[in-house]
Amino acid sequence: MGALAVLILPLLVVGISGIVYIYRSVVQLMSKSVVRSKVVVITDAVSGMGKECSRVFHTGGARLVLCGKDLDKLEALYDALNSAADPRATFTPKLVLLDLSDVNCVQDVAKEILDCYGCIDILINNASAKVKGTVQNISLEVDQKIMDANYFGPITLTKALLPNMISRRTGQIVLVNNIQGKLGVPFRAAYAASKHAALGFFDCLRAELQEFGVCVSTVTPSFIRSYHVQPQPSKSDSSIWKFFSRKMAYGVHPEEVAEEILRTVNRKKQEVFMANPIAKAAVYIRTFFPDIFFAVVAAGVKEKRKTEDEK
Repeated sequence: MGALAVLILPLLVVGISGIVYIYRSVVQLMSKSVVRSKVVVITDAVSGMGKECSRVFHTGGARLVLCGKDLDKLEALYDALNSAADPRATFTPKLVLLDLSDVNCVQDVAKEILDCYGCIDILINNASAKVKGTVQNISLEVDQKIMDANYFGPITLTKALLPNMISRRTGQIVLVNNIQGKLGVPFRAAYAASKHAALGFFDCLRAELQEFGVCVSTVTPSFIRSYHVQPQPSKSDSSIWKFFSRKMAYGVHPEEVAEEILRTVNRKKQEVFMANPIAKAAVYIRTFFPDIFFAVVAAGVKEKRKTEDEK
């Protein structure tokens, strides 16, 4: 009986792994078939996240409208997508220059986007600008630029494209957000504020558009990292805050987020939170035990400043 169990267990593990692999492959194929011939707009397509979204949706047969503020990078992405894909199964992407931080120009660019195919099926709001520093050292001008790029720009574009979706009673809007839209991290006040604002706006929009058949989804990774590396622990990482902040930085790869966005579009999920258990626990503690969360964060800020003073 013991020998039989030893033989059965590995076979069972292999069998379950095979079933999971087949299931994921089928789901991936089904997700790609859902976006075939759909008009998909991706903002900041030249970023690491944008490139992966472009690749995933392009190979899925979507009609892409790629937006970015650097024409050379857009053209390089265009060449990379066309050289890697089967021209019989894909559409040639359209390129549109768009700087979301220049809010006054977004309305005109939205018309250009609509002129590409005459309609929009899926809008992926991916653009994001970051800044790091203490509140007193970041000027109001910088705060405004961050809000323009991360909040006012995306909502202006969304509002401009919404009438097309509502009139056709179909469409999906995806916000690629960040964990800092759920909790504030010290020294990133402007960025966290813009992400909180964006999440609040799209949560409200979701309820308002339900009767029109337009789906609003938010995909929130902890942090997005570009390389297959993990932050290395330091010998000085002894405090709760350092442990917490290091674990929070264990982000996900852009390709993982892009695949999740594709699944979100396929299943019309309303909200997805991509994070490791430590990051999820941080959001849970912030919600249900705020005093503990604030104490840990404040201690971390104090310790950081003490370390900087010693240097």
